[in-house]
Amino acid sequence: MAEEPGSQSVPSQSQPPQSSSAAPLGSSVIPIVNKLQDIFAQLGSQSTIELPQVAVVGSQSSGKSSVLEALVGRDFLPRGNEICTRRPLVLQLLQTKRKGDCSGEEEWGEFLHLPGKRFYDFSEIRSEIQAETAKEAGGNKGVSDKQIRLKIFSPNVLDITLVDLPGITKVPVGDQPSDIEARIRTMIMSYIKKPSCLILAVTAANSDLANSDALQIAGNADPDGYRTIGVITKLDIMDRGTDARNLLLGKVIPLRLGYVGVVNRSQEITVLLILHELDIMLNRSIKDALAAEEKFFRSRPVYNGLADRCGVPQLAKKLNQILVQHIKAILPGLKSRISSALVSVAKEHASYGEITESKAGQGTLILNILSKYSEAFSSMVEGRNEEMSRSELSGGARIHYIFQSIFVKSLEEVDPCEDLTDADIQTIIQNATGPRTPLFVPEVPFEVLVRKQIARLLDPSLQCARFIYDELIKISHRCLVNELQRFPVLRKRMDEVIGNFLRDGLEPSETMIGHIIEMEMDYINTSHPSFIGGSKAVEIAQQQIKSSKVSLAMPRQKDALEPDKAPASERSMKTRAILARQVNGIMPDQGVRPVSEVSPAGSTNVSSWGISSIFGGGDHSRVSAKENSTSKSYNEPAQSMESFDQSMIHLREPPTVLRPSESHSENESIEIAVTKLLLKSYYDIVRKNIEDSVPKAIMHFL
Repeated sequence: MAEEPGSQSVPSQSQPPQSSSAAPLGSSVIPIVNKLQDIFAQLGSQSTIELPQVAVVGSQSSGKSSVLEALVGRDFLPRGNEICTRRPLVLQLLQTKRKGDCSGEEEWGEFLHLPGKRFYDFSEIRSEIQAETAKEAGGNKGVSDKQIRLKIFSPNVLDITLVDLPGITKVPVGDQPSDIEARIRTMIMSYIKKPSCLILAVTAANSDLANSDALQIAGNADPDGYRTIGVITKLDIMDRGTDARNLLLGKVIPLRLGYVGVVNRSQEITVLLILHELDIMLNRSIKDALAAEEKFFRSRPVYNGLADRCGVPQLAKKLNQILVQHIKAILPGLKSRISSALVSVAKEHASYGEITESKAGQGTLILNILSKYSEAFSSMVEGRNEEMSRSELSGGARIHYIFQSIFVKSLEEVDPCEDLTDADIQTIIQNATGPRTPLFVPEVPFEVLVRKQIARLLDPSLQCARFIYDELIKISHRCLVNELQRFPVLRKRMDEVIGNFLRDGLEPSETMIGHIIEMEMDYINTSHPSFIGGSKAVEIAQQQIKSSKVSLAMPRQKDALEPDKAPASERSMKTRAILARQVNGIMPDQGVRPVSEVSPAGSTNVSSWGISSIFGGGDHSRVSAKENSTSKSYNEPAQSMESFDQSMIHLREPPTVLRPSESHSENESIEIAVTKLLLKSYYDIVRKNIEDSVPKAIMHFL
């Protein structure tokens, strides 16, 4: 039916070359492309091969649906005054052979989502399109980008594949979002930007071609115009005295593939109709519309000489011819892409191996997979992997890097005294002595401080175990053998089992690390051969104080005695008893006793330093000081109550927060220096133990 008007509107001398050249190639190539499109449509976004097709674009109510119905020769698309195409409709027209008198079953439609079901009633096709549109886009003018794929089999069509896209609209209505225009334009561009897609730009003749939305968006996707075909619709309702000749000749906006003018079946109100009703409301058939279109062009002399650019039959032939030529041009590249994809898929298919039916064979296969996996995992950890990387560290090399370059190096960079000030150490020393004034450095402050520094080693040790655990998880993912690709469920289950296995090893390793730190904290071994010891610490501290005496000179406290009355034995006492504290509040008449009274001649208990002088051994000095204090208290004369009341001394209340003095005496400076030396010495011993024990615990349990 569609070819009869075309034979009248096209000159007889130009018709045979087109049909003879296009039909054989089109009838064999286009159906193959359609089959590929159906296959790739089921793959969805996984397909990366672009197939040739024709996309129909235009503004809302520009006549796109009428053009498609005219190409098919049947009325099957939703129609109305508002937006009708709300989902992309992929329309595949397939030409069939005539069956003689069985004209009722010569034409039918099939939907891809309803395989095997034929629709001989085209009104049912319209209903199915409306139902599928409402299912995805809703019933209130919403828009969706999910395709509807429809095949039309008819002897009256030429092999063409078209995509009817939603019309470009400006103002949102119903459930449409506020950015409906931008969304529709984005949807259209996703189709027409592909070089394999031809663009059918539909524009109404009663609108300004320079403001055509279809030509504007087609120009963005195809600036050179090699893929764009212009369609001028509604030529019959142009203003009286105007025509579209210059438009069809490309004198207004030229296109390389040219224009085709058609007369729509839609809103034409003819003078011959007395009731001035619409053609669609009269249910005018496509056959009658094509005949009226032919009559319209024959009755308009202005369109003489443009027969090959006027009418729906000419548009169908032009589309078929251009589509075949387009397929012919891109066919070599398309074949190459499909061949390379086929090779890749064939390799993947070969890697899956043969299907094993018996349970014994399946058990053997799983055992082989597990054995290969265990061997691959061990090889990566031990550095025996054949596919060893040359660009980065991997496997066991990364584990060694974590142990040595991260864990050990981080511990060596830590200073145990970095968060301890001299005031902190002095405060701890004074708090450890209680109400007494110590003569030597007590042992308790050293143990308190060193335990705090040992406890700091717990967190980095646990982090090291976590790093190794994460690295082993990465190794387990990298060493999956090829056979596991056949069994994604087994691969997933193996990941779960391996993760649980490594977590089961992580827990005892963390527990062991905690025990190692606790053992170091529970027993402070000052007899360790590498420990600096008290005598060495005092000697080094004296050298440090002596060397920095000029820069760290501190104001001396006033002596209780006059300078000229101070005996020489006092200066000797200060140099010998360097750790003896000064008692605050000494009265002027309470002079320091001579050394001869404190220590008998020939005694060396105070004049020399050693382990016993730091951590004990000062009982004799304590007793002497106590006796001196007691004797003084009994020798003081008693005061009468009257004189006591007259000369009462009021003491100020102690502050709420009491801190040690910011200025340190020489003795206090030596105490602080000795404590720091002891702390650093013992911390280095513990650090080396941790650096050796923690990696061993991690390797043992993980």
